[in-house]
Amino acid sequence: MAPNRLQPAIEALLFSSDQPLPLTLLAESLDAPEALVEAGLRSLGEEYAARGAGVELREIAGGWMLVTTAEHNEWVARLLRGKKKMRLSRAALETLAIIAYKQPVTKAEVEAIRGVDSSAVLATLLERSLVTIRGRSKVVGRPLLYGTTAEFLDYFGLRDLTELPRPEELRALVAAREPEQLDMMELEVVSQVASDLAANEATHLHDFVTHEIEPLEAGAEEEEEAAAETIVDEAPDPGRT
Repeated sequence: MAPNRLQPAIEALLFSSDQPLPLTLLAESLDAPEALVEAGLRSLGEEYAARGAGVELREIAGGWMLVTTAEHNEWVARLLRGKKKMRLSRAALETLAIIAYKQPVTKAEVEAIRGVDSSAVLATLLERSLVTIRGRSKVVGRPLLYGTTAEFLDYFGLRDLTELPRPEELRALVAAREPEQLDMMELEVVSQVASDLAANEATHLHDFVTHEIEPLEAGAEEEEEAAAETIVDEAPDPGRT
């Protein structure tokens, strides 16, 4: 049976979660119709905005989440300063940005842009669930194709890939996110890679193709990812020079 006061119940669930909650999960947890829960979400978001609250309700990575407003980022940053968070190396951020803007993309295409072997860094991104293997390309050799995940959307505070900004918009976008998601060093790396892609494609257009994805066989994805991770032992990623 649905709670007598649906909106406060929705707020309680959102407050208790550190991950975006899909509408279907909220409706199931509250034993309420999705349409009613969605209306409650919209109403709750409007309430926060009307009273100038320090948090706002946002749709991120296919779910709903309470996040701090950009106006109060400075104070949250002070509180969280020094706390442990997931950090990515420059090489990982470069690779992640290339995959995000060009997906689906092969390892060879990533390396053509970075100019160095990316085996180890791809294994790291797979392990952290920021990147996944989408399948195989139907080009000669049937190389693996990589793309981003829901965790990637969550990391950058995006609802879906249509919100992936143009390079010139990236700085303003990240400035509005929670401060622990991306610091200025990381932002500069991602922004630079995104800016470089257009020039790279103009001079190496023949190196890239539009891939037709061939799905992996049932149960084969784990084996493919395990195989990809074994390349870590071959050589460490030296990073971009």
